[in-house]
Amino acid sequence: MAETPRVAIACQGGGSLTAYTAGVLEEVLRHPEAADVVALSGTSGGAMCAALAWDGLVADDPDRAIENLCGFWADVGASDPFDRAFNEGLVRYVALEETGVPTPEVSPYDNPFASWGRRRLRRTLERYVDFEAAAESPVDPAIRVGAVDVTEDSFRVFADEEVTADAVLASAALPSLFPAVEIDGRLYWDGLLSENPPVRTLAELNPDEIWVVQVDGIEHAAEPRTTKEITDRRNLLAGNLSLNQELQSIEFVNGLVESGVLDDERYTDIRVERVVLEDEALGYAEKLDRDADFLAALYEKGEAEAAAFLESRS
Repeated sequence: MAETPRVAIACQGGGSLTAYTAGVLEEVLRHPEAADVVALSGTSGGAMCAALAWDGLVADDPDRAIENLCGFWADVGASDPFDRAFNEGLVRYVALEETGVPTPEVSPYDNPFASWGRRRLRRTLERYVDFEAAAESPVDPAIRVGAVDVTEDSFRVFADEEVTADAVLASAALPSLFPAVEIDGRLYWDGLLSENPPVRTLAELNPDEIWVVQVDGIEHAAEPRTTKEITDRRNLLAGNLSLNQELQSIEFVNGLVESGVLDDERYTDIRVERVVLEDEALGYAEKLDRDADFLAALYEKGEAEAAAFLESRS
């Protein structure tokens, strides 16, 4: 019987679409014989999914990780009448903006809902993740969370004990919606602007495989022509640019190992797999949509496609 591979899972950011990522992680965690998860990384919503799973896994409790993922995404969904109305208004506003119709611009520093939204997100995240206890645990997996330094134009990957609620919120601080997050005197924005998600740093941990959960699809049926289609494709390409660069660097090293240029005792060939959310109907507006039914459907889709992925490997 083949040994269980040591797997690092990288979770791409994409707002509400990362409910799909949570579903993928739940299915993987239900099958420990398929993967020994030694590391997680993420950006934005992907960072939240990574942190939720990390909290349970460092406690050596996969069921807790699954409960975290399921509970968090159920709580994030717009449920009460005010929240549903607010969510619907935001999604419609963004969809209208994507069509090129002039809309009023409001800085997140002038928008009281920005602070309210961040406080709510923090409360929900801390309800499920005990960051202090997780950081002090001697048990794997490792965790990496990506963000970008606003004033230095540099990328930052928070690692292990550096991963706090602030670090995850910084990774999810979309500039158009939230102010930057201050950590140790530095200001950070959404990791979507940097490594989305961090992958090369996972390779340094020498896993057998890296599995990428990708919410920005890679297959496109036609040339985008409408303003909305062009905007959505532009955002998708931006989301995949850094990921593809990270994966190309790993493939380059794999090639050097295979050709004998690099010592295979120090460097290993790392297999890369992807689980991808392919749905061209999902654009930028959907990344902000917290409709409870929409999130639940994405979660279930993630579970189903992860099950198919695992089955294909057996």
